[in-house]
Amino acid sequence: MKRRVDQRLAGHHSPARMQPVPSLADIRIAHGRIAPYIHRTPILTSREIDEAAGARLLFKCENLQRSGAFKARGAYNAVLSLPDEMARCGVVTHSSGNHAAALALAARTRGIAAHVVMPANAPAVKKAAVRGYGAKIVECEPTLAAREAAAAAIVGETGAKLIPPFDNEAVIAGQGTCFVELLEDAGVELEAVTCPVGGGGLLAGTAIAAGGLAPGLSVVAAEPLAADDAARGFTSGVLQPQVLPLATVADGLTTAMSPLTFAIMRAHVQAVVTVSEAAILEAMRLIWTRMKLLVEPSSAVPLAAILERCWDAQGKTIGVILTGGNVDIDHLPWTR
Repeated sequence: MKRRVDQRLAGHHSPARMQPVPSLADIRIAHGRIAPYIHRTPILTSREIDEAAGARLLFKCENLQRSGAFKARGAYNAVLSLPDEMARCGVVTHSSGNHAAALALAARTRGIAAHVVMPANAPAVKKAAVRGYGAKIVECEPTLAAREAAAAAIVGETGAKLIPPFDNEAVIAGQGTCFVELLEDAGVELEAVTCPVGGGGLLAGTAIAAGGLAPGLSVVAAEPLAADDAARGFTSGVLQPQVLPLATVADGLTTAMSPLTFAIMRAHVQAVVTVSEAAILEAMRLIWTRMKLLVEPSSAVPLAAILERCWDAQGKTIGVILTGGNVDIDHLPWTR
């Protein structure tokens, strides 16, 4: 039986509703379901980065995943698990980033329509990727309220199933498959795993999988100091909003957590740390130059936290999830 989270326990102040929390069994089912459609991404290492970090780091390279990010895992699981009758109406989401492209790809694979609400100021390169996968884009004002309203209107008009970027049981279960592969392919015993946290879908799935498969392993989340809602919530025990304006290069981590992902974080994560903008850029450049891997700024945040000694990583063997590689190479962050 699935456990459920009372959102009042997560510091949510609107009327309580119960949401299902995926289990390790759900993550294993998701892994089997999506395996034919995703890449089993490699684990790479760097002696130079290990020396700088003072730790042994195993990088799970989701920047090499289909659609360029780990988001393909959750999107494929959510789309492929829909009953046929529901799937016929298509799917809809609101996203300006990697989830938009991932959902469009998964919908194309299943042969159903995808509607993606994107803010009008979303980068042209991201809009092009979503269109390239065959989704219909609906533009809106760059606010969460406008995005949610536009998505709700599409649901009302088409009957399409709303699949949000992270506040969804199937999406979280799909993201958890990344850690399953990391643990199976590492070849050594991991003492910790670290990943970025934005909305918290990847962190939630990773924490659930780690709790079931490696109970003694520490789960550490990292986020920019300039977008630190998860860290503030982890400390206070109350779900926190993002404080505007947000001024971080890690644009993929600017979404606030949901009551569901927040509750999972509070139950299963050992630490949430924050890093400076300078450290994010340094870590990103280090991965580019030393590992020859194209990663986006959000992917570099966990390494930045290790290099800045934000938590006790020294001497440990650590899995680091590189979440994505969708970078506009015409507008690199260190050339601004």
